[in-house]
Amino acid sequence: MWAYRTPAGLEQANGALQALGTDVQIAADVEGADLVHSHTWYANSAGRLAQLTHGIPHVVTAHSLEPLRPWKAEQLGGGYRLSSWMEREAFTNADGVVAVSKAMRADILRSYPSIDPSRVKVVYNGIDIDDWKPQRDDDAVRALGIDPDRPSVVFVGRITRQKGLPYLLRAVASLPEDVQVVLCAGAPDTPEILAEVTGLVEDLRTRRNGVVWIDRMLEHREIVNVLSSATVFVCPSIYEPLGIVNLEAMACGIPVVGTKTGGIPEVVADGLTGRIVPIDQATDGTGTPTDPDRYVADLAATLNEVLADLGLAKLMGRAGRLRVESEFTWGAIATKTRAVYDEVLAGR
Repeated sequence: MWAYRTPAGLEQANGALQALGTDVQIAADVEGADLVHSHTWYANSAGRLAQLTHGIPHVVTAHSLEPLRPWKAEQLGGGYRLSSWMEREAFTNADGVVAVSKAMRADILRSYPSIDPSRVKVVYNGIDIDDWKPQRDDDAVRALGIDPDRPSVVFVGRITRQKGLPYLLRAVASLPEDVQVVLCAGAPDTPEILAEVTGLVEDLRTRRNGVVWIDRMLEHREIVNVLSSATVFVCPSIYEPLGIVNLEAMACGIPVVGTKTGGIPEVVADGLTGRIVPIDQATDGTGTPTDPDRYVADLAATLNEVLADLGLAKLMGRAGRLRVESEFTWGAIATKTRAVYDEVLAGR
């Protein structure tokens, strides 16, 4: 694996410019390869430049799309226009396009209508089921401030608009007093959203105990322990092309409550491995609920339904583990990805 540094002179530049500078280095180094495969906008230009310079076929995988993440302008400023251009240039000229869900495939074709639909294939993300498996360690979770003997709702994710954390913090105010709320949440996109989340957490703590906020990046074994001891995992995202974190939770044997958006319903089987929460969303690309109060109420009600039947919750968790084992292993994903490569190379 190559290790790249931000090109000299760009250390203080906008993040999108730094990514483009690194992409130039990558494109120079892949000469002689049979095929290049880029993931997300910050690597897309490396693939596109290699395609132009060396005549190498380029496959792109969409884990998200810039036109559907307008809030990124809060983080990147003018760099959002550059990241959007980098993505558009790569996708519209790619030899093959991989979507991580059926919902993402539809988003790609809607966002970039010039792409030939026959070139867009669905290949889900996968996880290592040997790394992600039930592994309960009560002492380890106590060290993180979590009581393993109390039911818990766990959230894992970045503090960003798309993850929907503010909606969750409003919803959990309606959960039973004995239920812990465990937030493994850090890396805020902006000071503004961090301030919003901090205010909501502080307000929640004035009304209930058992609110645990872990704002550092947990080690792998720690997050596996947290998930394995949880009662239910929650994914309140308003934009989620697939949601690997849901696969990780399912692999650890716990049910998932997730929003009916993007690829989440393709991962979480409603009523079998968890529950899906309905949402009506704005069509302006933000994914914002058109009726936020209704969404918060539905999220709270669904979490309460799962928490009210712990026996059923355990059965859902076991079903989730089986689903991951049968459909989302890296072996299965690799086979499908290789088929995409073979088709692209055969068409050259």
